[in-house]
Amino acid sequence: MSAKAPNHWRQLRHILSVAFRHRLDLLVPVDMLPKRSVRWLLHGLQRVLPSPDRTDGQRLRDAFVELGPVYVKFGQLLSTRRDLLPAEIADELATLQDRVPPIPNFDVHSFVASQLQQPADAVFAEIDSEPLASASVAQVHTAQLHSGEQVVIKLVRPGIRAKIESDMALLKHLAAKISEWIVDAQRLHLPQVAADHEQVLLGELSMFSEARNQIQLRRNFAESSLLYVPRVFAEHTREQLLVMERVQGVPINQIDELTARGVDLQVLAHKGVETFFKQVFEHNFFHADMHPGNILIDTSDPADPKYIALDCAIIGSLTPEDQNYLAQNLLAFFSRDYRRVVDLHLQSGWVPAGTDADAFEAVIRDVCEPIFAKPLAEISFAEFVVELLATAGQFNMELQPQLVLLQKTLLYIEGLGRQLYPELDLWVTAQPFMERWAAEHLGPSAAINEWINAGPQLWQQLIRLPSMLERSDRNLRLLQANLDEQRQTMARIDQHLSRQHRHRRVKQVAGIGLVSLSMWMLWQPISQGLGSGDVTMLAGVVSAFLGSALLVRA
Repeated sequence: MSAKAPNHWRQLRHILSVAFRHRLDLLVPVDMLPKRSVRWLLHGLQRVLPSPDRTDGQRLRDAFVELGPVYVKFGQLLSTRRDLLPAEIADELATLQDRVPPIPNFDVHSFVASQLQQPADAVFAEIDSEPLASASVAQVHTAQLHSGEQVVIKLVRPGIRAKIESDMALLKHLAAKISEWIVDAQRLHLPQVAADHEQVLLGELSMFSEARNQIQLRRNFAESSLLYVPRVFAEHTREQLLVMERVQGVPINQIDELTARGVDLQVLAHKGVETFFKQVFEHNFFHADMHPGNILIDTSDPADPKYIALDCAIIGSLTPEDQNYLAQNLLAFFSRDYRRVVDLHLQSGWVPAGTDADAFEAVIRDVCEPIFAKPLAEISFAEFVVELLATAGQFNMELQPQLVLLQKTLLYIEGLGRQLYPELDLWVTAQPFMERWAAEHLGPSAAINEWINAGPQLWQQLIRLPSMLERSDRNLRLLQANLDEQRQTMARIDQHLSRQHRHRRVKQVAGIGLVSLSMWMLWQPISQGLGSGDVTMLAGVVSAFLGSALLVRA
């Protein structure tokens, strides 16, 4: 750890240097800081540092870009939270979704050739040297195949892996230290969350992995009116090069353009909620990077608009157990059955078994009741989640790292829904879907379907039943023989121990007898010696007596 510490300190100094150079200190509510010395230091720095010549949003955006992809991702998430940020800052951070400064001095034709292991014009009739979009991890260019098909090519930024690994090493180090120093932070599993986030970011660097995700997501929504996923040209895709169909659509954050085209924003918002729940609970394969830069809208039918999903690098899924518990928790929330919520948390191990169920139920009720029957414009799920976790923390509720991606995606969905149709009632929209899911997965029909699906496997097991019974009978006989042998061995050991115990008792009795006989035979000379005051004789008698006692005891 000590060998890595200097690197961490250099990184921290770099972060602080970037923060002060872009005057991010002005965004900190200094008077609310707990330590007087820190408040005094920041006030002093703010007096001597030069005044900024850019807006708060521009400075924050530029700082994130300079710090690199890990921080750009954070800025992308913040950009969707217009309920938490001033509009000017949210607008500037929104440019991080697809308008990060392009790769400097980049020769796209040479890069494509290096990936294809052949000249770029062997595959592409044309490649636009100017990027269509540039993000934290990759850059996108338009191109045309010799067949005439219009495509886009996505290229991984050179050297980005080393930057991500370096930044995440610092964050993992800080997460470990926080968990070590702050006992209450241990339930958040920050080291595991940081490690998982690193794996997600590194997963974005493999275009093969993204291509597989995109193909699967396209297959899941092949016949759906909810979501369109562009086709992947797998034959031209490489580890750092992804080739896919070019699609046309309106970016989801261009609300004025969507309105001008007559798009029904209420339908679009409802479809967004349904798309999310379908991905999580039907497919168990959800797009986990749904910021506005990755979503276009097909407006060819304004009354029935359709989402277009881009950038499938980050995909989430849940274990069957977590999916089941999460679904049942949502259903319990929708029906305001807070006791059921408590029982589910106890069953899943998300809270300790000894939790006071009545007190936990009261806390959940106090947090949840105020948000029901309110439109999205009047509530903030971000604040709701923070408050729920804070109160649940009183009961040692542990953060579930496997649900972090889902929570982040839900924040994206809320941010998008708030922009599209603030009157959206998420509960009313989601509840029918979850009730259908429950009927299919938790009701009687679910048990029947499970038996039907298990039918072929059960038939195979029935065919093998005679041989399985014969093997079981042989195994039982072998087990019985082993148990008999073990019992015989234990009996022999018991007999051996009993003989040793009897021999020890005989030796003890014989020793006591010999000591007694010796004392009787030597009593007269010992008495004479003691009577004459012979100290040597006294010491010898005491030593002989103690030695004899120890021998007898042994």
